Amino acid sequence: MRLSILVPVYNERTLVERSLEAVINAPLPEEMDREIVVVDDCSTDGTSAILDGLARRWPQMRLHRHAVNQGKGAAVRTAIQKATGDFCLIQDADLEYDPADYPQLMRPLLDGRADAVFGSRYLAGEQKRVLPFWHSRINSTLTWFSNMFCNLDLTDMETCYKAFRTDLLKSIPIRSNRFGIEPEITMKCAKRKLRIYEVPISYHGRTYEEGKKIGWKDGVKALGCILYFWLVDDLYVEPWGKAYLNNLNGTPAYVQWITSLVRPYLGDRVLEIGAGIGTVSGRLMGRRLEYVAGESDELYLHTLRNRFLRTPHVQVRHLDPGNPKDYEGLTGFDTVFCLNVIEYARDPGSVIRSAAAALKPGGRLLVLAPLGPGLVGTLDEAMGHRVRFTSRGIREMMESAGLGIEKVHQLNKAAKPVWYLHSKLMSREKISKPMLKLFDKTVWLWRRLDAVLPGEGLSAVFVGRKPGG
Repeated sequence: MRLSILVPVYNERTLVERSLEAVINAPLPEEMDREIVVVDDCSTDGTSAILDGLARRWPQMRLHRHAVNQGKGAAVRTAIQKATGDFCLIQDADLEYDPADYPQLMRPLLDGRADAVFGSRYLAGEQKRVLPFWHSRINSTLTWFSNMFCNLDLTDMETCYKAFRTDLLKSIPIRSNRFGIEPEITMKCAKRKLRIYEVPISYHGRTYEEGKKIGWKDGVKALGCILYFWLVDDLYVEPWGKAYLNNLNGTPAYVQWITSLVRPYLGDRVLEIGAGIGTVSGRLMGRRLEYVAGESDELYLHTLRNRFLRTPHVQVRHLDPGNPKDYEGLTGFDTVFCLNVIEYARDPGSVIRSAAAALKPGGRLLVLAPLGPGLVGTLDEAMGHRVRFTSRGIREMMESAGLGIEKVHQLNKAAKPVWYLHSKLMSREKISKPMLKLFDKTVWLWRRLDAVLPGEGLSAVFVGRKPGG
């Protein structure tokens, strides 16, 4: 295994060599090596020449430079992009934090208990320099304010020492260029429900006379960052897919509408294909003897395993909907369902056949899919939809898989003109969060209109039953 130590540097000529020597010589867990990803944020005091010499001396060190000074957040963002290790740890270049603490920071990650580990200066560490009262109070106030909006119970949100699994860290977009990176990354970890651990660390803080750079203005900006990233769900590097699923967490009435249609058909043994981040699974897995949440995306799988870590009747497994081999061993289910899955598949018919084969005689397959080939536009393209279906097309695919159509539930008839307007005429590429919120608050109306409006909906749930049983 490899640890990527991310070191942003700006104008630290008196300390940078000693600091990086401590990083090079720091103890690591057994069978772990290190790479040191240093980003020189356009230093102007001679630091750059020192870093050049260190990079030639130490093969573990990889040096990158910014042509213009951008701030700590920007330097860390660059370092994350360049990291190649299994884990990442952020390290300042000023000797305030002690690299001897690396083993305890890494332990919760290596044990599989944590996704992120924060080193706290306010837990009982081995050593801590006593600093001015108001500096500590400002830090504790920012942590308290962050905790209130994040719904966490951290003791030190502003700590530099934050360690992550690299794949998770690379999936989090970092927008802050300066010290706002600390509240930003904390808020995003909380919103994504990562398992966060705190461990005590030693702290040897500097005074402003000794070169400390963060000031009271950064504290005010941190308050703004907390509020901004509380309001804005900018949680994934990809603009759609994962971000879209997270938005569904903010539309509980719509999700409840879908689950109310699916729930009556569920048996004791259930397979969900394309479980995503568990938005639907969490509402439907109760009272089942066995619930298998299948997903192909590694980040989704990690989220699902965290979510159902202590739910023994829920099994999370890798399942590519379009790969028949992934269904091996999945048989005898009372219910199989896939919600908004087949429109992404290269061969939707193959997905339905594989799902039907996993059913026991008399079992049911439920498919939620978008309807209306004439509605295909920029929204579908941005979301990665390969196709919008006709009701007849889905019926034929399910019947060719040996299923009899038991029921079809049409959804969102009233939304078809709105979709056409945004996707075909206005060429929009995403659904805004305010519009999703407005839609969710009026779901009670759209549900009732579906019963009286003619024609097909924007999507539909098809219920097919396997003969026998």
